[in-house]
Amino acid sequence: MIIAIDGPAGAGKSTIAKRVAAAMKFLYLDTGAMYRALTLKILDSRIDPLDTPKIIEVATNTQIDLANKADGELQVFLDGEDVSKQVRQPRITRVVSDIAKIKEVRQQMLHAQRRLGRSTDSVLDGRDIGTVVFPDADKKFYLVADFNERVRRRFVELKELGEDIKQEDVSKDLANRDKIDSTREVAPLKQAADAIYVDTTHMNIEQVVEKVLSYI
Repeated sequence: MIIAIDGPAGAGKSTIAKRVAAAMKFLYLDTGAMYRALTLKILDSRIDPLDTPKIIEVATNTQIDLANKADGELQVFLDGEDVSKQVRQPRITRVVSDIAKIKEVRQQMLHAQRRLGRSTDSVLDGRDIGTVVFPDADKKFYLVADFNERVRRRFVELKELGEDIKQEDVSKDLANRDKIDSTREVAPLKQAADAIYVDTTHMNIEQVVEKVLSYI
């Protein structure tokens, strides 16, 4: 069984997908983390984020895998190295949408995501899971939240990770990501026609999880 959860940054996709997967004893796959891992490699290799040909070359020769620990926590592996914490750095967040909009990069990731998702019962979250990666998913959800609430959530998340960042910077980054994700030519962020719309603005995590599970 495949469950797709899409939506903009800060809507709660990863948190909800992780909880739903744990409740159902499914594999949790954060597809956004895969793009973050590639972005990490690009930046650490000092490659210009605008050098599309070089980025495509790196993407073609990069191995990215996801796994769950016994407690359900996601592990991200970049060429065999665990980079689960590094991929959450603000420097990655500022660039990842530019990397993710490249057609050839998305094609590479598509194959990896389908390979992982079809390996077992899975819950995947991202921006194009229900529209492109798994259009035939058994259940699809589209999570949204008010922009200011999404900024607040992402700011709290980064603070908890020990990042020294201002809320206004988070707001700018999020607005930029929304624009890029929604307007890119390849697999833009949008709700699948058969996805269940869930506004999480005034809901806590438990309420959203309960709602999603009730539909499943």
